[in-house]
Amino acid sequence: MNGILALVIETWFTPGGRVLTKSSPDPAVREFHAGLPGYAPTPLHDLPALADELGVRRVLVKDESSRLGLPAFKVLGASWAIDRILREISVEKLVTASDGNHGRAVAHVARTLAIPAHIFVPSGVHPLAVAAIEDEGAQVTLVNGTYDDAVRAASQAGGTLVQDMAWPGYERIPQWIVDGYTTLCVEIEEQLGGEPDLVITPAGVGSLAQAVAGYFPSKTVTVEPTTAACVLASLRADRPVTTETDTTVMAGLNCGTLSSLAWAYLRNGLHAATAVTDAHSLRAAKDLAALGVPAGPCGAAALAAARGLTLPHDATVVLLSTEGAGANPWELP
Repeated sequence: MNGILALVIETWFTPGGRVLTKSSPDPAVREFHAGLPGYAPTPLHDLPALADELGVRRVLVKDESSRLGLPAFKVLGASWAIDRILREISVEKLVTASDGNHGRAVAHVARTLAIPAHIFVPSGVHPLAVAAIEDEGAQVTLVNGTYDDAVRAASQAGGTLVQDMAWPGYERIPQWIVDGYTTLCVEIEEQLGGEPDLVITPAGVGSLAQAVAGYFPSKTVTVEPTTAACVLASLRADRPVTTETDTTVMAGLNCGTLSSLAWAYLRNGLHAATAVTDAHSLRAAKDLAALGVPAGPCGAAALAAARGLTLPHDATVVLLSTEGAGANPWELP
């Protein structure tokens, strides 16, 4: 592992004066998740070998490779949001767009509730990831285009949209999804017995990063693929901007537009933002596997980002490994 440094195309640090107050999550969210069959806090692995490599006091990996029967954290947001929806309206069909894990989570929850689900998937998603969604009993429509194109198709399809991306006029359900993700943050603080010094989180449309930056303001670092770095582009412009995307093994992060709800949290609540290459994410996944953590390329991106940063020697750093090794298939270099 020594000597393997990620190529970070840019590291953006929050300018002075941008301060975000820590959010207090609704305790009902954690209570809801704790009541679901099979709930348990996911592991927080303490990895001294990585701490030695990075020159910090502690490195811990939040391992989301098995969350409520699925290989990614996404079910936290999908389950809470769908529960909120069903308390208010009668639902005939649930609809969403996804690069893989969110769609599978919505399909999984829909199957347990005997509600039809229709998932729109953009080009470039691995066929095995599509098959995993279909195995949950959902109808899958392949969209010849980007993630943003799939979101547009889903929003026009009819049914109840359960999207983890917000835009003006569609923000209530995405906020419920973000609220669901706070259970992950609460677990980290409980498992550590306090707050870490830094949390490095993958960022796609920014919904998970919104939850993390709200819970750990000024301690959160985002990481994106170099080919889909909409957080970095928006921070450079000091306004939300849409970027062109290309194929990446970090399929769940292949997003060109930020959630409208996330922007204020990312602008004011980050410590830094980074982007890494596919090769370095794959190398990080291989190294995590050798340490007993089955990370997919999206989750391993957090380690790739850490390798490109200068970190305080006394820091306790948490890396969010947001998906398991089988969530989005890939080949190691």
